[in-house]
Amino acid sequence: MVVFILTIFLFVLYAGMMIFYWLGWRSLPDVILNDKNYSTTISVIIAARNEENNIGNLLEKLQQQTYPEYLFEVIVVNDHSTDDTAAIVKKFPLVRLIDLKTGEANSFKKKAIEEGIAEAKNDLIVTTDADCSPQYTWLESIAGFKQKTNSLFIAAPVILDSSKANTDSAQEENELLDIFQQLDFLILQGITAVSVSKKIFSMCNGANLAYDKNIFYEVDGFKSIDKVASGDDMLLMQKVRRSHPSQVAYLKSKSAIVFSKTELSWKNFFNQRLRWASKARMYNELNIFLVQFLVYIFNLLFLVLFIASFWEFNYFILLLILWIAKTLVELPFVNSVATYFNKRHLVKWFFFLQPVHIVYTIVVGLLSQFVNYKWKDRRVR
Repeated sequence: MVVFILTIFLFVLYAGMMIFYWLGWRSLPDVILNDKNYSTTISVIIAARNEENNIGNLLEKLQQQTYPEYLFEVIVVNDHSTDDTAAIVKKFPLVRLIDLKTGEANSFKKKAIEEGIAEAKNDLIVTTDADCSPQYTWLESIAGFKQKTNSLFIAAPVILDSSKANTDSAQEENELLDIFQQLDFLILQGITAVSVSKKIFSMCNGANLAYDKNIFYEVDGFKSIDKVASGDDMLLMQKVRRSHPSQVAYLKSKSAIVFSKTELSWKNFFNQRLRWASKARMYNELNIFLVQFLVYIFNLLFLVLFIASFWEFNYFILLLILWIAKTLVELPFVNSVATYFNKRHLVKWFFFLQPVHIVYTIVVGLLSQFVNYKWKDRRVR
């Protein structure tokens, strides 16, 4: 009886949260910018380490932006690459290349961004990752939104696209992982949009960020968060939001989308998510802690019911009912976000991938606070 009551209680809380996200997402209007009278100067900062297979595509996309070339610059900070990353960057004469000379195991990327900002000539800093691919209207959308809202910190959409190799065997091997990552990331994007727009808590992705150069220095940049391997995005946003809560915004616009790639193996995927989750202990916003706690406890309940079902079959029935109920309460939100980003074809997999998501949430949430992991050929904590 106690387990049943606990299950109902947690489900009601979780369902209320998901309904809030769904309604919040639906209430967010698309940002449509018609004013072409641009004046915002932009410095695009890219931290790159061993990205010879990706950096050329990104720089080509930046060369083809619809935003006036005289209003932006591109700075690539080479983070001790051992491949041809630097040589490829040098083929783009309008791109400035800086070699990172310092850095510590857990803060190389932050140091790279910091040095790039120090070299930046313009007022608005825009960051993305070297393996990303922005829309041609990316900078135009960010600049227009900046001029319209005067926001000091702007989070914008990032969507995952398939990274699968072209061989049939590789496609079959990675299909489940590929679909799972895309769906999971869509959910994160929807939560990001609602959380930031409704001023609930800080959430963003460093692959598509914009912030004033002055505000970066006003909040002391990455000082006090530089010992965490991740956090060049959310932890910085948290610092800005603390002092300027009304000037942090989310840009919901298809023209501002940046596409990133899915990981090619479960090992790389878990290392990526361990890196992301490792910064959780640095959050000082109560709302995000409460949401994460509810999500973790709710998912942990599935494991408890599964173990209990070995002694009492009724717990297995309750587990199946909760699986269906969880899917039904999440589905409107997931479908809305997936439809907006032209990924609705993935929703048919949503019910079947629930167990994968539950296990991943439990394992990553626990291990991220205790274990070391490998990222960009570095062992970090």
